[in-house]
Amino acid sequence: MKQSILLNTDSYKASMFVQYPPKTEAVYSYIESRDGKYNELVFFGLQAFIKEYLSDPITQEDIDEAEAIWTAHGEPFNRSGWEYILNEHDGYLPVEIKAVPEGMPVAIHDVMLTIENTDPNCFWLTTYLETALLRAIWYPTTVATNSREIKKLIASYMDKTSDSREGLVFKLHDFGARGVSSNESAMLGGMSHLINFMGTDTIVATLGARKYYGADMAGFSIPAAEHSTITSWGKENEVEAYRNMVKQFGKPGALVAVVSDSYDIYNAVENLWGEKLRQEVIDSGATVVVRPDSGIPWKVVRDTVKLLDKKYGSTKNSKGYRVLNNVRVIQGDGVDYEAIDKILQTLFVNRYSADNVAFGMGANLLSTSQRDDQKFAMKCSAAKVDGVWRDVFKDPITDPGKKSKKGRFDDPRLKRVFYNGKLVRETTFDEVRQNAML
Repeated sequence: MKQSILLNTDSYKASMFVQYPPKTEAVYSYIESRDGKYNELVFFGLQAFIKEYLSDPITQEDIDEAEAIWTAHGEPFNRSGWEYILNEHDGYLPVEIKAVPEGMPVAIHDVMLTIENTDPNCFWLTTYLETALLRAIWYPTTVATNSREIKKLIASYMDKTSDSREGLVFKLHDFGARGVSSNESAMLGGMSHLINFMGTDTIVATLGARKYYGADMAGFSIPAAEHSTITSWGKENEVEAYRNMVKQFGKPGALVAVVSDSYDIYNAVENLWGEKLRQEVIDSGATVVVRPDSGIPWKVVRDTVKLLDKKYGSTKNSKGYRVLNNVRVIQGDGVDYEAIDKILQTLFVNRYSADNVAFGMGANLLSTSQRDDQKFAMKCSAAKVDGVWRDVFKDPITDPGKKSKKGRFDDPRLKRVFYNGKLVRETTFDEVRQNAML
C-alpha cells in the first residue's frame, strides 16, 4: 500500500518538530553500515524510493488525513509545518539528498547517503524521513550485496574449473517471490539480485527494474516443472511426466528444468533420464536441467552429476575438468552461500567443472536479511542553530560500535540525486550493473 509521506514514518517522529533546540535551521544526516558480515556493500534502492514516494507533491487531503490519524493515535501534528511546504513549495519536499552511485560497492563505515533540509523552516523534515529512507536502502543493499558475494564465490570456482566465465550471470536463479512478506519486497529484493545475475522467477523484479531504472528486460527464465506437474501423472507414470517436458519444451539450444526428486531421485536419474529418456533428450537438442531438491545438497548434487556422467558422458575442458553432455543440474533447496561453496568444492575435488551446476535460491536470497546484518543506521551528524553549524554525534559508553560520525562530509562520490522534490540525477539499470561488476 502506497502511503502519503506524512504517514510513512515512525509514530514518535510526529512529535520531533518541537524537540530540536530553538533557532534550529538545518539538520544534516547520513546513512552508513556500521559493521557486518561483508566489508563492502552494493548501494541500491534510492532511485526507486524517490520515484515512488518523494516525486509527488503532498496535498491538502494528505495533511487533513494525517492530522486526523496522528491526533487519534496520540501524537501531536505539525500542521503549520506541512501547510508551509504545501503553500511555499507547492507540496514538494525541500530536502537535498546526495548519494554514491547506485550499484557502487561501498566499504563499511563509509557514508552512502546524506540528507538535509533546504528551507530553514523545515529543519524537522530531515529526520522525519529517516524511517522510510533507511528502509528503502538497507534491504535492497543487503540483498544486492549477498547476491554479489555469491557471484564472487561462483566466479572463483569457474576460474578454477571452467574455460571461461560465460554463463556466470545465470548461475544463481531467484526463487524467492513466495517467501517474502509482500509483493513490494519481492520487487525490491528481486531487482537487487538482478544487479548481479540475470536469472529470476520473480517477475515483479523485472517490472521494478523497468519502472524505476528504465530497463527493457532485466531478467530471464526458462520452462520448468514443479512437483504438482510431475506427481499429477502418478508415480507409475513418472517417466511420462518427464517425457512430456521434453516433448513440450525440448528443441535445439533450449533449456528445460525438471524437478526429479518426487519419489526416488537416483532411480529418476539413472533409469528414467539415464536409460528410457536418454536418446529422446539427445535427439531433442535441448539441455535438460535435472533438479534434485531433497536431501543433503552437496551429496545429492555430487551423486546426481556422477550418475548423469555415467549415462550421458562428459567432455574434459582445457583445465581438465569434466563437463556433462546434454544435461545439467540445478539445486534449488537449502541453498545459501555456505551450501553453494560446499557443492562447488565437492564438484571441484571430484574433477567436475562448475559449468555443470546452477543454483536456485529463495528465502536465503530475499527474506532472511535484517537491518542489523550490516548494522545500518541513519544518524544526524550536523545541525545549524542560529546561523552556526555544530557537530552532532552519539558515543554510548556501553557500546562503542554505535559511535556516530561528526560534521558534514566532503566526499566527491556523494552526488546530488534529489533536490526540492525533483530527481536530478537518474541512473539506468545498465549503469547500476556496470557499477557492481566484479
